[in-house]
Amino acid sequence: MQDLEAEALLKEHSLRVTRPRVAVLATIDAAPHLDATAIVAQVRARLGTVSTQTIYDVLSTLVDANLARRIAVPNSAARYELNTGDNHQHVVCRECGRIHDVDDPGTATPLSAGNKHGFEIDNVEVTYWGLCPNCRTPAQQTVR
Repeated sequence: MQDLEAEALLKEHSLRVTRPRVAVLATIDAAPHLDATAIVAQVRARLGTVSTQTIYDVLSTLVDANLARRIAVPNSAARYELNTGDNHQHVVCRECGRIHDVDDPGTATPLSAGNKHGFEIDNVEVTYWGLCPNCRTPAQQTVR
């Protein structure tokens, strides 16, 4: 994402355009599924001095505006991506924590599941767990 695209996206969502917001959007676009610590490091490399709290505030603002998605992975720091609203899921490596997108499981988990309890479901999160190719042993590589 170019800076002009990030600026337009912020304006489209009635958010003030700031250097940290543009840098965070560009960082998440270039490397989805980073945690806040990695985002802080990349934004600092781009902008120089910027406080950690500023980055957390920007992430919160972007999530609240539905420009970014916060991915809560058990036993791990939250990760962030720009893909919102498409109901895709994630596969996570148990060993290294690498995350990849998985297409929407379709009707396997209907959004009407909570109706019986009075809920209006607006999102379904399914996390698939396993070992990525880099973390599997050679013996595990051949077993399917």
